[in-house]
Amino acid sequence: MNNNTAADKPLRDLKWGVERRMEFIEFRLFWEGKINRIDLIDHFGVSTPQASADFNLYQELAPGNLLYDTRAKHYFPSEKFQARFLKPDSECYLANLHAMSSGIVTAQESWLSHVPPYDVLPSLRRTIHPELLQAILDAIRKKQALRIRYQSMQSPDPVLRWITPRALAHDGFRWHIRAFCHRSLMYKDYLFPRVIKVEAVKQDDQNQPPDHEWEQIIMVQLGPHPDLTETQKRAVELDFGMKDGKLEARVRVGFLYYFLNRWGLDPHQTVRKAKYQQIILLNSEEILQYYQRPRESVFEE
Repeated sequence: MNNNTAADKPLRDLKWGVERRMEFIEFRLFWEGKINRIDLIDHFGVSTPQASADFNLYQELAPGNLLYDTRAKHYFPSEKFQARFLKPDSECYLANLHAMSSGIVTAQESWLSHVPPYDVLPSLRRTIHPELLQAILDAIRKKQALRIRYQSMQSPDPVLRWITPRALAHDGFRWHIRAFCHRSLMYKDYLFPRVIKVEAVKQDDQNQPPDHEWEQIIMVQLGPHPDLTETQKRAVELDFGMKDGKLEARVRVGFLYYFLNRWGLDPHQTVRKAKYQQIILLNSEEILQYYQRPRESVFEE
C-alpha cells in the first residue's frame, strides 16, 4: 500500500509552468502577505479553473501554508508558513525594484504588485549598440579576431586594433571586452562604448597564451578598520556579512584593480583614518604580488 501524499511528490515532477506558478504563489505570500486567483490569472494568463486548480495543488504540496479568508477573498500565509518552492531572497526582491527603476523590467513583468515607495539614483548609462554586442558574442563563440576602431584615452584619435575577444567583464559600473591584443601580445580590457566600429572579421588560428589573470582567482580578505570602536566594528561586520571579523571575496586577478578601486582600497597606500575608510585589506602583502603591473599596460582606455 502506497501511503505517500501529494506533499511527498518530488518537485522535479512538476511541469515548468506549474512550478513557476507555485513559486509565484509563495512569492506573493511571503513578500506581500496575500494572493488570490485574479493575481494568477492576470500574471500568467491562465483560466479561472486553472487558477483554482493551482491553489488546490499548492495546498496539497504545501499543506498548512495557506489560509483562505472568505470575506476578503484572498489567501493568506498561515503562522507556520514555510516556503517550499521559493527561497526568499532580499537581494532578489531589491534587484526587482532596481530593474523596474531602470526600465529593464516592467511592472507587468515583475512579480511585485504592491510596490513600496522607493527611488534609485539615476545611473549614467553607457551606450552599447546591440550590433556590437552581437559581433563580440559571435567572435567569442566562433573564436574569431576582430579589427576594431577604438578610441583610447591614450591617443587623441581613434586607433585600429586586431583583438580576439575571450570574455565579457563588468567592473560594477560598466561592461568591458576581455580580449587578446594582437599588437601588444597581451590580454586587455576594452570598454564597449569606445569601440567605434568593427572594421573586419577573420578566423583566429593563432595559439594565444592562456589568460592567467582571468583564470587565476585570489581571495581578498577584508575586515573592519582597527580604529573603530567594538560596536562600530560589529556594525561593519553586519553590513558586509562578515564572520569572525573577516570577509573573503573571490576575485579574478584581472579584476583586482576594479574591485579595490570600487571600495577605495589601495595596497600601495597606508590605511586612511577610520572615518574615511571603514574596511581595510587584511592580506595587503599577498595582494601586492598580483597588483604590481602598471594599470596603463593592461587597460585600453
